[in-house]
Amino acid sequence: MMDPFDIVVVGGGINGAGIARDAVGRGLSVLLCERDDLAAHTSSASTKLIHGGLRYLEQFEFALVGKALAEREVLLRAAPHIIWPLRFVLPHQPHLRPAWMIRLGLFLYDHLGRGRRTLPGSRRIRFAKHVAGQPLRDEFHTGFVYSDAWVQDARMVVLNAMDAAYRGAEILTHTRCVAAVREGELWRVELESAEGHRTIHARSLVNATGPWAATFLGEVADVRHDHALRLVKGSHIVVPKLFEHRYAYIFQQPDRRIVFAIPYEREFTLIGTTDVEYHGDPSQPRIDAEETSYLCEAANRYFRKALTPSDVVWSYSGVRPLLDDENSSASEVTRDYLLEVDAEGPPLLNIFGGKITTFRKLSEEAVDRLAPLLGSSVGPWTATGRHLPGGGEADIEELLVDVRADRPWLSDAMADRLVRTYGTRCRDFLGAAVSLEDLGELFGGDLYAAEVDYLVRHEWARHAEDILWRRTKTGLHVDAAGAARLETYISARLGRAPFKE
Repeated sequence: MMDPFDIVVVGGGINGAGIARDAVGRGLSVLLCERDDLAAHTSSASTKLIHGGLRYLEQFEFALVGKALAEREVLLRAAPHIIWPLRFVLPHQPHLRPAWMIRLGLFLYDHLGRGRRTLPGSRRIRFAKHVAGQPLRDEFHTGFVYSDAWVQDARMVVLNAMDAAYRGAEILTHTRCVAAVREGELWRVELESAEGHRTIHARSLVNATGPWAATFLGEVADVRHDHALRLVKGSHIVVPKLFEHRYAYIFQQPDRRIVFAIPYEREFTLIGTTDVEYHGDPSQPRIDAEETSYLCEAANRYFRKALTPSDVVWSYSGVRPLLDDENSSASEVTRDYLLEVDAEGPPLLNIFGGKITTFRKLSEEAVDRLAPLLGSSVGPWTATGRHLPGGGEADIEELLVDVRADRPWLSDAMADRLVRTYGTRCRDFLGAAVSLEDLGELFGGDLYAAEVDYLVRHEWARHAEDILWRRTKTGLHVDAAGAARLETYISARLGRAPFKE
């Protein structure tokens, strides 16, 4: 055990994991602690897009959009197994936004962020001649199509943590930071977990606690600050699939917000998001009836098939910690971030705001700020040619062909899920298996014990929920009895009593 650490990161969301990876890759010693599971909160509750944010152009957030679009290219190269291109269709409604405005916005979107490198550009389409027109209501005749990318958001967090651990970082989940105190040139950090109490020391501290960033300063670190976070709840619904093709939709609403409808897990459509001011516990957000109705009505304005709340098979909500810019509308609060270094004693770096698309750039800038204070002169390294675990095959379709050829007993759907979840790492737990039976107990859907063992051993999975809803989305296919058997199985592997809610 290394003590003192150069950096202790508090918070296991996308920003904390990204900073841990960047810092340890520069030769700094790092410990990351997370009170719950990795990506347990905001970072697993996004719309699951790597995108510039087309609507932010209307708010003149050109720098934010350009930065995000440049990052889109970097991330597509780094993790092609969990991030892939997605074409979006925007049906045109002249009374909401004129065509010239949309064309101008899409032109900027195509060319900001050093321009497109790998994705096709935008264009106008006629729905009578395009597959995307089939599920739409008759009043929609023309629209626009443009490029963005999809991401498995919680897996992005886990893969950053895995790479950080591989490079020497210590990753502690289900470990709460209960106190952080400056003592001379070091931070004394008090940690608590099921294993007991632990005291460590660090030359610097990173507050990556997301919605709890201000609370952490006031109640754990006892540091004065003058920044306010605005908590905004975003909710999504999942329904049986509304269309057969691979395009996604972006729908304009009368309140000038936008709602996405995205192909999801082969058999479903994901619809979201809402923007609602939130004042409750950030760890317990829940979609309410009004949000569900809003999202159903948003889809019904465009799709032939009418949705009702009874069609929802799953929903999720997350709380976004946004910088309070005193904007009256929650949907117009900036999604940019602020990094603040408090150097009155051993350094404290606070992260306020941010979005999943720009996490790598945020992490790089954060370590750029800290490294000189720690005597490190090693420069940034994550932008070029650095794959996340499992992403070493640039051609994922070719990898999928190889996996299917080597294991013809896998269904096409299962092979696709495993490759799109683990990339080359799926071979680690498929191993020498020659049949499904060789993968062990089946918990439901296509989730077998061999995959569960891998997730417990290598990805910090500790409960059934970690696997069903964050490491994978197999929870959509595993019933309550299967989930209970899974919890019992994991508990036996870890030598503890099963967890019950």
